[in-house]
Amino acid sequence: MRTGYFYSLVFALLTCASTTVIAAPVAKPEAGNAPQMQEVSPKAQSGKVDLNVVDAPTLQRELSGIGEAKANAIVAYRDINGPFASVDELLEVKGIGKAILDRNRDRLEVN
Repeated sequence: MRTGYFYSLVFALLTCASTTVIAAPVAKPEAGNAPQMQEVSPKAQSGKVDLNVVDAPTLQRELSGIGEAKANAIVAYRDINGPFASVDELLEVKGIGKAILDRNRDRLEVN
């Protein structure tokens, strides 16, 4: 007898909960929260990364061994010293060594 009563209460509770979820109003998206388009990384037709154009997140994503700090250092160097004249000038950036440059040389270009 008690078990049947208990199951009846659980059934009633679940029925009310499911009805509430189904009948709940759907939140309307606000006009200011329109989906944003993802920017395409500024790569050249050849598929290489142009050191004088790309931003720090793109450098971080496209180059091997480049984290947030090194990507920010590359962009800061470019902002202070002007555009890169050659890919080898990347060695002047603090934290970028010959090994990192050699690993990424085929992915880099300067226009």
